[in-house]
Amino acid sequence: MKIPNITIQQLLEAGVHLGHKTLRWNPKMKKYIFGKRDSIHIIDLTQTLELTKVALEQVYNTITNNGKILFVSTKKQASEAIAEVAKETDQYFVNYRWLGGMLTNWGTISGSIKKMKKYEADLVSENRGFTKKELLKMSVKKDKLERSLGGIAEMKKTPDLVFIIDTNYESLAIAESVKLGIPIIAILDSNSNPDNIDYPIPGNDDARRSIDLYCNLIKETIINAKSSIPAPEPKKVSVPDTKDAVQGKTVQEKDREKLDQKFSKDKKGTLN
Repeated sequence: MKIPNITIQQLLEAGVHLGHKTLRWNPKMKKYIFGKRDSIHIIDLTQTLELTKVALEQVYNTITNNGKILFVSTKKQASEAIAEVAKETDQYFVNYRWLGGMLTNWGTISGSIKKMKKYEADLVSENRGFTKKELLKMSVKKDKLERSLGGIAEMKKTPDLVFIIDTNYESLAIAESVKLGIPIIAILDSNSNPDNIDYPIPGNDDARRSIDLYCNLIKETIINAKSSIPAPEPKKVSVPDTKDAVQGKTVQEKDREKLDQKFSKDKKGTLN
């Protein structure tokens, strides 16, 4: 298993240790807090380091088992970063708005995805036969659906792992994942709720440097995991030899041969 090397120094430089003001903390995060400085909670990076490795191992195992990961973060600071990683690694993402039932009501959501794809096809078709007004309405509807569903347009089934940045924003995604038994990796700041998170990573979920570090680590892990998957062996084309060809004759052909042989013997006997 090849996961990226990470040090406490890297975490410090990215500001992962900086939590929120002490007045805004969630007491459930107490075990992950190292202390406080200038009324700001400091996250225990020794725990962050170990828990990050555990989470990356889960990412690695998911990919090597041909699983898929859904990246979720609708907050402004992380939305672009998770979309970029998901696209580069051929995974899925939600970065605009989590629609209720995105996982638990997949039938309805997949229907909306089909509608979005139909709008796309109609808009690029040469013989559209639509008025300018109809095309404009269609374009607006397509764009609206694409913002929410574009990142999961190719998702055929529920994901095997969900990665979340800022659990306070993504309570619906967490609830639906828990209901379906999908494991969750989440970045937990000092004001987060760690309940129902299978693979917590205590750390700053607001600073862009921290977010970029998390995303790059997961991206590198996915790339390493994909490179470790052995390529499928080419199928061997078997060419039947003469013996196999004879054995593969039909019953009628075999009976015909017997008759020919018998006739040949009878004919020889007559001549003698």
